[in-house]
Amino acid sequence: MPLDPTMSVLVVDDYSTMVRIIRNLLRQLGFVDIDDASDGAAALEKMGAKRYGLVISDWNMEPMTGYDLLRRVRADPQIETTPFIMVTAESKTENVIAAKKAGVNNYIVKPFNAQTLKAKIEAVFAEKSESPSSVAQANAATFAGARVQRNIL
Repeated sequence: MPLDPTMSVLVVDDYSTMVRIIRNLLRQLGFVDIDDASDGAAALEKMGAKRYGLVISDWNMEPMTGYDLLRRVRADPQIETTPFIMVTAESKTENVIAAKKAGVNNYIVKPFNAQTLKAKIEAVFAEKSESPSSVAQANAATFAGARVQRNIL
């Protein structure tokens, strides 16, 4: 499925350099409506005021982590279906499994490049047009095992 560059994207990270990097990668992919938040609480506030087509959030933030943000998003009927990609520097299997159980749509391990980001975003939106069994198979392939593929930023 081709990317929709008109979609609103919310980037959530407490590290301003990483926000800038992700914003630049999204711009390379053609996105223009990009907002950011410095933690989960700020992201929830923004999500209450504006509808986002995608959230890209770091895992490790204070005071509200990306994992806590994901759980709050999935528990809120107004925003529960918002596509959500988790970004982290850690490739711990238990974190990947926890994020998947909490309802993450995809997971990216830092560092990454525009091609990886594009592939992850496309995979998220391909789920909407696929049958439940093929989505389950794709998710199993994405989240199974201890190895998480890394690409250079």
